[in-house]
Amino acid sequence: MNLVELTERLHCIRDRNDWRQFHSPKNLAMAASVEMAELVEIFQWLSEDQSRQLPAEKLAHAGQEVGDIVLYLLLLCSELGLDMEQVVRSKLADSERRFS
Repeated sequence: MNLVELTERLHCIRDRNDWRQFHSPKNLAMAASVEMAELVEIFQWLSEDQSRQLPAEKLAHAGQEVGDIVLYLLLLCSELGLDMEQVVRSKLADSERRFS
């Protein structure tokens, strides 16, 4: 996955639709949170086993929500001047140090 290419494509959509005015870090964080809530809703009331064996339709829906979350996080990183790959690698290295 090339995050730079994905971010550039996302910026093209944003700019073509004049959405940048709405893409403050606050709004993007809130939008990612809303999408996360939509992902959680798919699993609400399912057992542990059911959550691991989603029917195809629910699995596709979960994938759409995960995609929405990642895209909002890419936009958030862009607005904050953060390198998504670097912050993820840094956090992973931190977790490896703490939990290995």
